[in-house]
Amino acid sequence: MRKSTVKRPKIRFRPPRIPAKKIALYAALFAAMALLNFALPQREPLALPLYYAALCCRLNPFVCSAGFILSSAAALSVSAFLSCAVQTAFLLLVFVLYQRFRRKMRFERIVYAAVAQLPFVFLYPHAGYALFPFPLVYQKVVLAAFIFALCLVFEGGLHALLRRAFRCRLSAGELAELTLAGLFLGTGIIAAFGEIAWLFLSLFFILLAVALLKNASAVPFALVLSLPLCAVRVSPVPLAEYAVYACFALLFAPYGKPVSALALTASFFGAMFFENLYVRGVLEIVLTSLACVIPAIAVCCIPEKAFRKAKSSLLFYRERALPRIAINRNRRAVGEQLYEVSALFREIENSFLEKEQPDRSGEQLRENLIATLCATCANRRRCEEAHMRDNLDKLIAVGKAKGRVNLIDVPGELASLCGNTAGLLFALNKHLAEYRRYTAELESAREGRRLLAEQAHGVSEILRGIALEQSEEYVFSDEEKTLSSALAAAGILSSEIFLYGEGNSLTVSLTLDNATNGKKLCRIAGAALGAPLSLAEKIPLTNDRACFVLKRKANYDAAFGIASRSKDGQLASGDTHSILKIDERRFLAALSDGMGSGEEARDVSDRTLSLLESFYKAKMPSETVLSTVNRLIAYSADETFSCLDLAAVNLDTGCADIVKIGSPVGFLLSGEELKILEGESLPIGMLEAVHPATMRVAMQEGDFLIFMSDGVTSAFGSSAELCAYLSALRPLNPQSLAEEILATALGKYGGKAEDDMTVLTVKLMQSA
Repeated sequence: MRKSTVKRPKIRFRPPRIPAKKIALYAALFAAMALLNFALPQREPLALPLYYAALCCRLNPFVCSAGFILSSAAALSVSAFLSCAVQTAFLLLVFVLYQRFRRKMRFERIVYAAVAQLPFVFLYPHAGYALFPFPLVYQKVVLAAFIFALCLVFEGGLHALLRRAFRCRLSAGELAELTLAGLFLGTGIIAAFGEIAWLFLSLFFILLAVALLKNASAVPFALVLSLPLCAVRVSPVPLAEYAVYACFALLFAPYGKPVSALALTASFFGAMFFENLYVRGVLEIVLTSLACVIPAIAVCCIPEKAFRKAKSSLLFYRERALPRIAINRNRRAVGEQLYEVSALFREIENSFLEKEQPDRSGEQLRENLIATLCATCANRRRCEEAHMRDNLDKLIAVGKAKGRVNLIDVPGELASLCGNTAGLLFALNKHLAEYRRYTAELESAREGRRLLAEQAHGVSEILRGIALEQSEEYVFSDEEKTLSSALAAAGILSSEIFLYGEGNSLTVSLTLDNATNGKKLCRIAGAALGAPLSLAEKIPLTNDRACFVLKRKANYDAAFGIASRSKDGQLASGDTHSILKIDERRFLAALSDGMGSGEEARDVSDRTLSLLESFYKAKMPSETVLSTVNRLIAYSADETFSCLDLAAVNLDTGCADIVKIGSPVGFLLSGEELKILEGESLPIGMLEAVHPATMRVAMQEGDFLIFMSDGVTSAFGSSAELCAYLSALRPLNPQSLAEEILATALGKYGGKAEDDMTVLTVKLMQSA
């Protein structure tokens, strides 16, 4: 019997890929630790402050510990290695435990830095300095205190270098910390490799700074680079020399990198003449010359593309006055133009609003009758002598009021004198019919002009509001600097901050790293500005940068519930609802009930709500919205009416503006209190002029607003029964409340929906 063999796939081990940037970072960290241990004459462990700073900056504690232990070999002593090993074990244990339990290290890290100096005092081999007439123990205590102070300095400097450098402007304290750290690092390089090595590095960085910055900032940078030489030589001469190097390079920077490098090289060889370099050995002259020539050639060989990329990463938070001036100028011009357009629409409104003219239609009817009927009458003169015109005016007035006249409407005096009463009535009724057609057409045209005038008025008001808003200038604010400092303290670096508006219109725009936590940003910015903020928009700028737009958070938020059922036998419900966010601080909740049921009623409801939504989104005045929607619905078709419940809620104050047009009662459930919201107006579209019932109610946290269509309210038989039912409810969730009310109403119908049934509920909540 043959055994079946299953070929197993080979498992290949793939080591995790480590980013090149991280490898370079730790390599530079290890090199700096090793060089720092050469900074002092007896190889004191100045790598400890850098090791402590790396742990505080949340670099890998095990990798950093390995680098610190290896750097202790610079002392060439077992006791020194033991001292560093004890320090490593203590700090590694502390920081790993904090990471393990996910606790944030605060001020107690200073205590740990102080405790870490004890192994140096008791274990580190130190011969002492003859310059200081103190016992060895006291000297070691002073050195330990000095190293402890460097721990705090290096922590701030490394944090600035890793988290803030090349992203935003560093503070004066951070620059001082980096300068001090650079002084000791440069001293260590000189002690380990000689002055020529430092000349090579410092001149390269001066030329690099000049090529990148091309401004006076390169001079103080050069002065900082001269400090290690000043410390080693105990002379201020290198300060003057490095200032000359930077100034010469800057002077010729506009002519290109080669010319700038040549200028620095010439100034260097001139300075070496005064230092008597050319009377020394050939080897020293050649090496010193190469320490300047090689950096100059290296900077010239760097591609211009690399410089452009480096420049794009040099981001600083600055007050940009010119862009604000340009923005304000454009906003002012736009505001003025919008104001002129607003005035134009106001003139259009005035042109459509015709002045009231005296009604002379009665006189025209009378003259038409006299011209057509009385012109050939034999008794005309007798009627004129009897002043029958007044009696004729009375008959015409009755005809205009009734629409037509008959025999009983003729005044007695006119009937006794006129021999052709039947002809008079016939002619007058004919003229009245023509008059009715004319007045109907005239009123239709007049109504159209009024509608256009109202729309022109609404557009004018909208444009006027936008014009006033656009005319408001963006000014400089100290709050921007306060916000920048607060964000920087929390590790959030912004290259640009733009703050405008006040009160509820406060808006903050920031350019940040794309991965910035929005909730953390809002919390810190809100605390700095003293106003609750929320993230309104995030606009990508580049692959790693984005614009965050924060706006003042409203005091309240809202939750909604909707439950509906169409009439049995109908595929569509005539009830429609809308929940619309007007802006960041207001929302609209509406329930529309079209007369009847089915598709036709739903079409009326949909059309009503669509019009309302569009007008409210455009921020048109409420009175214009209601009258316009009423006319449009009235003109759209015959006998298409709609009942409406509408609430516009302000999330800052909790005030709700309620509009009820032909709808059943609504309710505000506030704790154990039930308020009735009732109106007596006719449905939209029934008359040409709408007269809505409006009211304003102040809602509090936890209040429920309840709107119901007549299919629900009719199920309860009476308002008293409905109020008693709602008063007994203690709802928590608006959706559950809507479903419960609908289920109860259906139960009273015996489970059968005799009409379209809809319940809309709104709950006001405190903003999170």
